[in-house]
Amino acid sequence: MPLRFFQKSISLLLKKQTNILSAAFILMATAILSQIFGLIRQRLLVGTFGASDTLGVYLTASKFPDFLFQLIIAGALATAFIPIFSEYLGKGKKDESNRMASTLLSIGLVFFGIISLILFIFAPFILQFFNLGSGYSPSQMDLMASLMRVIIIGEMIFLVASFFSAILQSNNNFFIAGVSAALYNFGIIIGILLLSDKIGIYAPAIGIIIGALIFTLVQAPFVFKTGFRYIPSFSLKIPGVMSVINLMGPRTLNILIFQLGTLIVVAIISFLPSSGRSYVIYDYALTLAFAPIVLFGQTIGQAALPILSKERERLETFKELFVGSFNQILYLILPVSVLFLVLRIPVVRLIYGASQFDWEATVLTGRTLAFFSLSIFAVALIYLVSRAFYALQDTKTPLIVTTLTTVISILLSILFVSYWSSNLERISEVYSSTFRLIPVGVESIAFAYSIGMIINLIILLILLNTKINFFGIKSFLIPQIKIFICALFMGIALYIPIKLLDQLVFDTTRTVNLILLTGISSLIGILIYFFLTWLLNVKEAGTFLLLFKRVGGWKEVVGKSEKIIQPNIGQ
Repeated sequence: MPLRFFQKSISLLLKKQTNILSAAFILMATAILSQIFGLIRQRLLVGTFGASDTLGVYLTASKFPDFLFQLIIAGALATAFIPIFSEYLGKGKKDESNRMASTLLSIGLVFFGIISLILFIFAPFILQFFNLGSGYSPSQMDLMASLMRVIIIGEMIFLVASFFSAILQSNNNFFIAGVSAALYNFGIIIGILLLSDKIGIYAPAIGIIIGALIFTLVQAPFVFKTGFRYIPSFSLKIPGVMSVINLMGPRTLNILIFQLGTLIVVAIISFLPSSGRSYVIYDYALTLAFAPIVLFGQTIGQAALPILSKERERLETFKELFVGSFNQILYLILPVSVLFLVLRIPVVRLIYGASQFDWEATVLTGRTLAFFSLSIFAVALIYLVSRAFYALQDTKTPLIVTTLTTVISILLSILFVSYWSSNLERISEVYSSTFRLIPVGVESIAFAYSIGMIINLIILLILLNTKINFFGIKSFLIPQIKIFICALFMGIALYIPIKLLDQLVFDTTRTVNLILLTGISSLIGILIYFFLTWLLNVKEAGTFLLLFKRVGGWKEVVGKSEKIIQPNIGQ
């Protein structure tokens, strides 16, 4: 029986996904695997190199190659290539789709290769941007340039793997693409484990190359099975090529602004004392904060986009689908935000706790995570709201709002860091004695980020409401109020037992006791959250209660729950 269940499960995972909930389920499953490998990677990094300036140099070195990749490739794949490629496949134009994909891959490789070559040669000069403050020494800048040159090679391979993923997703195969992406992190883990004793901080950089190769090679047989054949071409006259290039414009600008904001944040952090260590704290807290965002916000938003696009002409159905998906994400993401906010120190200790990740780094990472946690729900919902605009064929509004809120976040970061740096002694005295909620140093940058993201969500919702008038007291506002109230009581229910158990029952210097404390407190909080949402008749509680009751028959639940996720969808 278990073997039969396993075989059926694998068969279901490998076949094409044809509805929103099954696609979201697959995306969530692979996202969990990717997040697990990602957290293991982060723990190994800090366990091997510590929360040090050296690790900060490595993390900073990865930003420029990632910036180029996101700008040049991700914009095309996210909003232009997949829809047009899928349209060609749907019309039976396999040869045309192959030529279009081959041409875009060829152009992407050449263009990215030229930019990467410039970056490779002039790395030391370009990276001076990061040395605006006094945080990085000349030797650290040289190391950063060398690491970046290695990482660029991995990004070139990653480009091919990303095109393969887009082809598989266009053929409704989400599982292989997702698992392969998770194995990219596994490649970095291999590099750290096998090479760190021999080549030091270069090990994870080599691991990026290993991971990109695994990402590519695992997908290759399945891409070949779809019928795709690479035919080198650079002609812009091939049907579909210019359509992709034209459509990717606003989205690429959106990514450009976001990535520039990321680079500016790195520059701002360079003004802080021990800038490398400060960036490690920032990056590790952000990684934790984005884990639930990727799991719930990105996956549900990605799965909802095709259905939202399909229902663009039927506005009532579009609104029902959007509001339902919005509530689903909020219902799932808000308790995780509360968990991170209240249990920030135990969470950081359990995930990153290593001999070289000292107590000071743990506390600072936990506090930074807490300030990121204030906007976890907003960032997750922005994924969905932005895709609602894309489904309505409006890519300019998210671009304008992203630009505005990125500027707000950056200006607030500069203001906070400048004020903190110039009043360090006085603020530290007040902070240590009374106002422990005051964000200082790298924490203030996380706080500025959260303010910007919450403003982003509010503006997007207001503008979307002017387009489709989805805002209803009964269907939208009341469920949100109920969920927030339940999350508030959950936070109180978490805080009390963790304080009592920590002081009276468990010696949390021991890992086993820390796990027990965190597990018991989390279970109490989550059970109270589910009970309260059920008591207040929150619709989403009924949906997930059905899922829990039918764990043994999840395939049937997926089919039945489709009505909840896609209300009134016609053929």
